[in-house]
Amino acid sequence: MAYSSSDLRALRRAFHRHPEPAWREFRTTCRLVDELDRFDLDALHVGRDAHATDARMALPDPDDLDPWLERVRETAATPGLVDELAGGYTGAVAVLDRGDGPVVALRVDIDALPITETDADDHEPATEDFRSEHEGYMHACGHDAHVTIGLGVLDAIAESDFEGTFKVFFQPAEEESGGGKSMAESGHLDDVDYLFSVHVGLDHPTGDVVAGMVKPLAMAHLTATFHGESAHAGNAPNDGRNTIQAAADAISSLYGIPRHADGMTRVNVGRIEGGTASNVVAEETRLWGEARGETTELMRYVQSAFEQRVHAAADAHGCTADVELVSESPRADSDPELAAFVADAARDRVDVDRVLDAAEFGASEDATFLMRRVQNDGGLACYSIVGTDHPGDHHTPAFDVDETTLDTAVGTLTDAILDTAREQP
Repeated sequence: MAYSSSDLRALRRAFHRHPEPAWREFRTTCRLVDELDRFDLDALHVGRDAHATDARMALPDPDDLDPWLERVRETAATPGLVDELAGGYTGAVAVLDRGDGPVVALRVDIDALPITETDADDHEPATEDFRSEHEGYMHACGHDAHVTIGLGVLDAIAESDFEGTFKVFFQPAEEESGGGKSMAESGHLDDVDYLFSVHVGLDHPTGDVVAGMVKPLAMAHLTATFHGESAHAGNAPNDGRNTIQAAADAISSLYGIPRHADGMTRVNVGRIEGGTASNVVAEETRLWGEARGETTELMRYVQSAFEQRVHAAADAHGCTADVELVSESPRADSDPELAAFVADAARDRVDVDRVLDAAEFGASEDATFLMRRVQNDGGLACYSIVGTDHPGDHHTPAFDVDETTLDTAVGTLTDAILDTAREQP
């Protein structure tokens, strides 16, 4: 029996209530697998089977994984499944085989953010009793809606006359750009002809549909760890090698990386941590930063300059530095031939007011790993945006989605997928 609008809302609220960050989506995956049991799937790949395990990025320390795993172990309906997810092997790939025809896929993300959700009187999750139960974490970007949309489209395709193979990639760790590459290299995309991806909102209100996102920024998350030597800051500062000074000079230098004639570039340092006391020369300091570019090549330019300037600052203060690539994502643009199916499907809906054939993304997304994999193998890919009214911006404590968006997204994507399979661009 197909999901009703109220079913979709209930699913989204259930996922919203239990947000989990990158590679710790244990309860989310368990709930997802329980829900997928209602389908007559031809294959379900979970845990290690959903990833190229050595391609995972931005993995948390085991000490951070284990508490999330044990919390789920106490409540999971299928304890054996929890064991399959141990080590942060979250997410799933669901497969429907409906005979001869193209292989079409949909990618949705499932992780949450380390943000404390507001409990204000005008915040619907708080007033309707589905606010985050994991204090300090929330679905502040709509991924609870995304996983629900993935289930809704799978359900609709299963109930349709679709001919071919349909796959849904429920991808973990998007916020850290950690899970896209491992799913792209898992082998499950190797036979995919057409790949759809979706996001809600992104400055587009309810009633808008953007058929194909273009110009996402390629991105690299980086850490730089400075190593020096401690000393008494008052008695013998000359005996120390001050990593906070080195890091401070590095930060100033990083923001001076020249712009590039070939296109837009970005650099940022968002966090710094070091030292032990005001009277101690800091022996170790770490900073977290990122490099972005309008193309993958421009991102590499900023990344290289980042590393050079960190090492130069460390050397100037008699320190050393280690620069580590935590995660990254390339640029990939939507293919207009495939996005056209989304646009046509959206224009036929009474709940869509405006359809944009394309729009610039302006941020980064590791769905681009999956998109490029399909495109490099000769297939087509697109990344669509279904508008939603939301209070506040994405990644803020008051973020929420207009739940009518769920029906719009499920209906638009289902029709686009069916039309693609029938007509094949």
